[in-house]
Amino acid sequence: MLGSTYGTLTTDSRRARVIACGEQPGPAVHGRAGTEELDVSGLPLHSDVPDLDRFFRPESVAVVGASDAEGRPNTGITRQLMGWAERVGARLYPVHPTRETVFDVPCSPSVAELPEQVDLAVLLVADPLPVIEQLADTKVKFAVAFASGFAETGGEGAAAQARLSAAVERSGLRLLGPNTNLNAFERFRDDLDGPAIALITQSGHQGRPVFSLQELGIRLSHWAPTGNEADLETADFISYFSQRPEVGAIACYVEGLKDGRSFLLAADRAAREGVPVVAVKVGRTETGARTAASHTGKLTGADTVVDAAMRQFGVIRVDGLDELQDTSALLARAKPPQADGVVVYSISGGTGAHFSDLATEAGLQLPTLPQEKQDELHQWIPDYLSVANPVDNGGHPVGDWRGRKIIDAILADPSVGVLICPITGPFPPMSDKLAQDLVDAAEQTDKLVCVVWGSPVGTEDAYRTTLLGSSRVATFRTFANCISAVRAYLDHHRFTASYVSPFDEAPRTPSPSFRKAQALMRPGHQLSEHAAKQLLRAYGIRVPREQLVTSAAAAVRAASLVGYPVVMKASAPQLAHKSELGLVKVGLTSASQVRDAYRELTDIARYEGIELDGVLVCQMVERGVEMVVGVTRDDLFGPTVTVGLGGVLVEVLRDTAVAVPPFGESQARAVLDQLRGRALLDGVRGAPPVDIDALVEVILRVQRMALELGDDLAELDINPLMVLPRGQGAVALDALAVCR
Repeated sequence: MLGSTYGTLTTDSRRARVIACGEQPGPAVHGRAGTEELDVSGLPLHSDVPDLDRFFRPESVAVVGASDAEGRPNTGITRQLMGWAERVGARLYPVHPTRETVFDVPCSPSVAELPEQVDLAVLLVADPLPVIEQLADTKVKFAVAFASGFAETGGEGAAAQARLSAAVERSGLRLLGPNTNLNAFERFRDDLDGPAIALITQSGHQGRPVFSLQELGIRLSHWAPTGNEADLETADFISYFSQRPEVGAIACYVEGLKDGRSFLLAADRAAREGVPVVAVKVGRTETGARTAASHTGKLTGADTVVDAAMRQFGVIRVDGLDELQDTSALLARAKPPQADGVVVYSISGGTGAHFSDLATEAGLQLPTLPQEKQDELHQWIPDYLSVANPVDNGGHPVGDWRGRKIIDAILADPSVGVLICPITGPFPPMSDKLAQDLVDAAEQTDKLVCVVWGSPVGTEDAYRTTLLGSSRVATFRTFANCISAVRAYLDHHRFTASYVSPFDEAPRTPSPSFRKAQALMRPGHQLSEHAAKQLLRAYGIRVPREQLVTSAAAAVRAASLVGYPVVMKASAPQLAHKSELGLVKVGLTSASQVRDAYRELTDIARYEGIELDGVLVCQMVERGVEMVVGVTRDDLFGPTVTVGLGGVLVEVLRDTAVAVPPFGESQARAVLDQLRGRALLDGVRGAPPVDIDALVEVILRVQRMALELGDDLAELDINPLMVLPRGQGAVALDALAVCR
């Protein structure tokens, strides 16, 4: 099985070096996929979709530890499993070493003595390890372990789980759990149609609100309670559900990800298929991360990195279970938008204005309706009311034939893709008529019609029967959930319409730069600025003209070659934050200034006890925007690329964004758009726009460096990267590199 971090997944960083030297690497193992196409760092570029049909719809089931003894926990579980097996048409075999029957069904002493090979073994035992080892010879396809006391309990439990995982790997079966529950065997309503939600949770109770959507007429098809994920993990179920024709959306409650690469591959598969994945991911705060680890025993991952990974692959992250319900339900059922424009329609000017403010602030586009459309609406709405968007009908037109005319006219406008009608409270008979008109209109259009029913009661017939009885109207109870769900709906379809898998663009073989870079690495050391810049140069990243000198006379000669004005810096391994120690001199314009600067720099270094390898005499580069581009390693996803405003601003404003390799040019540009200071790149207060193409190229080259050097590069920091005016490129003025 794969390790838990990107770094260990590479088997070791030697794989890239082996490929570069022309040797043939051994097969990469990813889950149970066997030999696969690999990227330059030795990681798989594709994931196998596990065949889980026989898990969710087995033909035969063994219940190991089955019981019918009154008052025993296993008795209730056995009874529930028998009911589930009957519903799915599976033959159920109780297994217990001392019982002849369970609920009048003949009982076998072991799985090996069953009359047939079973698809699924449900283990109602405190220690599943011995049973897993016994199942190895029976060719059972799947097993479920409910037992707790594994990685969620700490070190000893983690060791026990590691032994269990190893036994599962040897057995050839697939395991759900341990520390899971009966959610996969719930009773799903079979009288609902339309696209369904498939549910994945690492905590059973957190899935209950989504499961309850069935009572509102929204179909659920599967529930995977993954527990501690000793084998089957969230990524496996995302991959499987994205292939199921009945699944319209995948809803996830995630406490920790087992394997960053597996998650990326699964999210990529869902994006390719156009299946939306909506996720609550615990761990935004230190407290949340700590609690999640104690619950499921997995890494939560640095939240900014998890957030970036989800964003890059189109996973829609929400915060609350109510958002998970509403957003998943909308994305599962709504047809693709015909336009991005949103129109707010209400019977109250105040309601429309309030909702429009919130929607616009959230980034929804509320186009002003064309004058001819406004004139059309004023046939039925008094002239003194605004119908530009939001559309205020004043109330009375909804009570008669005019109400439907207004709705149809709005939906007919080609700029309108979504109609939202907030009904802040029931006001019969107008609200009843309005609800019915919205439902009838929704049946006649492919455009999305949303209603916010604001009554806290929720028992009104217009809500319970009319609105919830419609499969075409998306009904919400709060403004916020409606807005976030509609935004996710429009974003998802924009994303998938232009999605290009970064795994298709990921490098397969090392670049010519790889050999040069390897010769510059010093394992276990931080490189000097000069050496770090040589590393950048090996990858085609531009650095200033500079020379490393060891005397004042050499500094003067170097300055004349580099060209005045110059910058002088002390150079030594392990030397960071040079300016704070006075070890940087800028704007030197004469030989005398260079000689004086050399002496001052070496004196300060001697006083501070710093052994220099020389002094850098550098070209002075001005007139640009200072950026930072760096590489760090995340415990879950491995190397990550950080981009932000550079110089001192990176420490003061912390305006940075993260990209998780692999990513392509479009994703690199999208990362820049996340920066609060993005406008600086386009030029402000008369400054010219900078060379964004050159900046993007640096980001992609840094990514390539991170992938190819793998574990050997622990950290890289280019700060500042001076991005010059458009067409003039970008120059790395300073750099820090740490070798592992």
